[in-house]
Amino acid sequence: MPLLTYQGVVYPAQCDAMGHMNVQYYIAAFDQSLWHLMAAAGYSAEWIKDRKEGWADRRYEIDFRQELPVGSLFEIHSCVVKVGRTSLTTRHRLTNKADGTLCAELLAVSVYFDLAARQSLALPATIVGAAGNLVEPA
Repeated sequence: MPLLTYQGVVYPAQCDAMGHMNVQYYIAAFDQSLWHLMAAAGYSAEWIKDRKEGWADRRYEIDFRQELPVGSLFEIHSCVVKVGRTSLTTRHRLTNKADGTLCAELLAVSVYFDLAARQSLALPATIVGAAGNLVEPA
């Protein structure tokens, strides 16, 4: 089952000239939801400092479906789509809390990364196991 990974509200300063949330704030919310999903998959942000290991986003595919005007409450539910050798493919659905309408959906590919060597690493067994439990049901 997808996890609740983010909740937010659209502020006036986050809106574009057309009066709805600007793309840069969708990306920021999706990025934060991704970190929560990675934590649920066994990753710890302490690994950045301790192990010099982190994530490199390789691909974002976003579908914008419904505008979010100022004052809208929204949430993001996330799940794992695929566990690869060095990467996770994840899905993040942003919905309007008022009526449950799907407003945007992100499909992301994130590569586990050696921050010093600047190259991909095999996913640790702890992440493979925990991420497998977060795979989206068919």
